[in-house]
Amino acid sequence: MAKAAEIEDGGRKVIVADGAEIGVFRLNGAFYAWRNTCPHQGGPVCQGRLMKKVEERLDGERKSLGVHYVDDAINIVCPWHGYEFDVRSGRHAGLAAIRLAGYPVTLRDGEVYVVLPS
Repeated sequence: MAKAAEIEDGGRKVIVADGAEIGVFRLNGAFYAWRNTCPHQGGPVCQGRLMKKVEERLDGERKSLGVHYVDDAINIVCPWHGYEFDVRSGRHAGLAAIRLAGYPVTLRDGEVYVVLPS
């Protein structure tokens, strides 16, 4: 549990609940919670950098026109090996089958609650 006011929009707080480290993120007023374990090799993914998704643009001949940042897509970058995951869905940026383990989040009376499996 955390107070909603403790987490700025575009920010996060890592909490410990029932022995599990969980990153709680706030993006455009919505809250998302992910286990702080990267599926690649167990790194502390929720402590990584938050950055806009990077995409490479191609012309009609599939030649690179350079990269650009997607304003409405934010990724968590695992500090160990750079694996990137969408903050909203938990999906890996390149392989949709790889994803973060997530938890439902509820907001009640200014408190953020993470629902853990029983």
